[in-house]
Amino acid sequence: MTIEELARFDGGEGRAAYVAVGGVIYDVSTSPRWKGGQHEGRHQAGQDLSDELKSAPHLRTVIERFPVVGKIDRKVVKKPQPATGIPLLSIIIMAFVVLLLIATFML
Repeated sequence: MTIEELARFDGGEGRAAYVAVGGVIYDVSTSPRWKGGQHEGRHQAGQDLSDELKSAPHLRTVIERFPVVGKIDRKVVKKPQPATGIPLLSIIIMAFVVLLLIATFML
């Protein structure tokens, strides 16, 4: 499941409440502490809470008690790289300007 797909499981309007921790997705829907997809008014279901769990007052084993429903698919989408170097048209224009300057000073 991708992060985008996980976001649909936010616990709102009767939807299941899923959270991801360490790449694993847990179903916290049955927990009274995750009612409506909110946990203690601080965390929202449908998100990767790996960083938040580091500062949580409970151990990771608490979240690991919930059913595992999948893993986060972290496909790396390569972004198009901008062209490097000077474009050919710019080189031609600069060469033309240099030739004009040389011709101007030689006359």
